[in-house]
Amino acid sequence: MPDSDVRVLIADDHPVYRDGVARAISERPGLELVGVASDGRAAMAAIRDLRPDVAVLDIKMPELTGIEVAAAVAHERLPTRILLLSAYADDAVVYDAIVQGAAGYLMKNMNRDTICAAVESIARGESVLAPQAQTALTQSLRTRETHARPVVSAREREVLRLTAEGFSGPQIGVELHLSPTTVKSHLQSAYEKLGVSDRAAAVATAIRTWLLE
Repeated sequence: MPDSDVRVLIADDHPVYRDGVARAISERPGLELVGVASDGRAAMAAIRDLRPDVAVLDIKMPELTGIEVAAAVAHERLPTRILLLSAYADDAVVYDAIVQGAAGYLMKNMNRDTICAAVESIARGESVLAPQAQTALTQSLRTRETHARPVVSAREREVLRLTAEGFSGPQIGVELHLSPTTVKSHLQSAYEKLGVSDRAAAVATAIRTWLLE
């Protein structure tokens, strides 16, 4: 924990929930509540003015969303770290939250002690994700990887790698113990999967999509 109390701002447009979290933060040893806000624009202004260590933000706020505030804080290189609270953990939303700079993503139905503990962890420079958010982020990464990287077989990848290294078709055959016809077949299949029609384009696309890593 830091030597001094962790200074915390909370922003949520639901007063009952906001007041409950604010009370928990105020009563937690080592945490100091320095401000509250009811919308994203007010939260951003308070972050600029108060420079809290951690801002606990509802992900769906009027004016600016929690993710938009996180992005603005990152863009302005402000020292405040962001903990987002949400009622759901959609794959794309969790991914966007982390990419835009959030240090934590918890569910709003978690108990107040869990939220306070997350604030302390984030103040120490750690990242905190609810189990649902971890699952959502993993799924989003897998989906994006699948879409970003064409599906080629291991053998086709080997052929592409040797092609990128300047091997000719016959040389690739010798290296991989394949007939020239089989090498040609693997290359043609790779061309179709990559959406290209020649060796140079195949190599360029394979490099661009990290197939040769």
